[in-house]
Amino acid sequence: MKGRIVIKIGSQILTKKDGTLNVTQMSALVDQLAELHKNNYEIILVSSGAVAAGKSEIQPKFKLDSVSSRQLFSTIGQVKLIQRYYDLFKQYNIVCGQILATKDDFSTRKHYLNQRNCMKVMIENGVIPIVNENDAISVNELMFTDNDELSGLVATMMNCSKLIILSNIDGIYTGNPSNPESSLIEKIYPGDDHIKQYIQTTKSSAGRGGMKSKYNIAKKVAEEGVEVVIANGETLNILIDLLNNNAIKSTTFIASKKSTSNIKKWIAHSEDFSKGKIYINAGAKDALLGNKAISILPVGVVKITGEFEEGDIVEILDENENSIGVGCSSYTSNEAKNCIGLNNLKPIIHYDYLYIGK
Repeated sequence: MKGRIVIKIGSQILTKKDGTLNVTQMSALVDQLAELHKNNYEIILVSSGAVAAGKSEIQPKFKLDSVSSRQLFSTIGQVKLIQRYYDLFKQYNIVCGQILATKDDFSTRKHYLNQRNCMKVMIENGVIPIVNENDAISVNELMFTDNDELSGLVATMMNCSKLIILSNIDGIYTGNPSNPESSLIEKIYPGDDHIKQYIQTTKSSAGRGGMKSKYNIAKKVAEEGVEVVIANGETLNILIDLLNNNAIKSTTFIASKKSTSNIKKWIAHSEDFSKGKIYINAGAKDALLGNKAISILPVGVVKITGEFEEGDIVEILDENENSIGVGCSSYTSNEAKNCIGLNNLKPIIHYDYLYIGK
């Protein structure tokens, strides 16, 4: 196989201004996906568009709140979206399958592995997984920031070599993309934090995300060893040109060379499932942020809040409430509280189950 890649297609690419599905654009992208599939790329498609597609099919009888409207439109639009994909892929004798996910599906290691196994079985049988958030049952606390976040989680979970995020602009610019004086940033390297100053905060009318979301997800995923490309999905033959290394306008986040274990990849995306907080002193913080592999020992802990069991996700903070990372606790909260400040005890969070950075 040439490689396993996740391709995320945003709502603004898949819908017209009136909210209806842009079938011509969908067809052009499926043509490219089919060619990549034929050339032995393992494809996972993360596709937005269900809510936007549903809006054009029904007029609610009364005003709905934001959650109810998303639930209504997505239940209708998801059927329409997946049927269109099914028909387009069938023209190439390619089978696709649907996976609808919520954040809660990734909240435990068991759920995470179930998701991974499902996609693995599909890929091994030549089926293209089409992944979308399950807006029908998602409520605010269970929602992904947007499908950019979901695509990043899938890319790291499935050990992909590349994540391609298709938006309606060519990538990240040094200013407003419509300003002729702004220039495209073609490559972003690990640790290149000064790029933040250029991020535009505006969002599309069709989706929840924006360039800030894309930047944050791309940076995190690249640090976990997956190359990320942000490109314009409306550009002719964009996917083929990107994967053939043809000159094309885009922003590439260069993947970190460091090795990240599968369990650390899960932990890295689990901060929203934290059951408690562990506060560490300045010495422990300096050690964690240094170059050596360090576990969190009870002697470096100053305070613990929340109720958690052994194996639960906890957040690590310094004494000034600054978040440092997340990890799996080796103790229950009661056991951990009884160990605060003590020497010669097993780590509260072992290095193998610790992720530094957010």
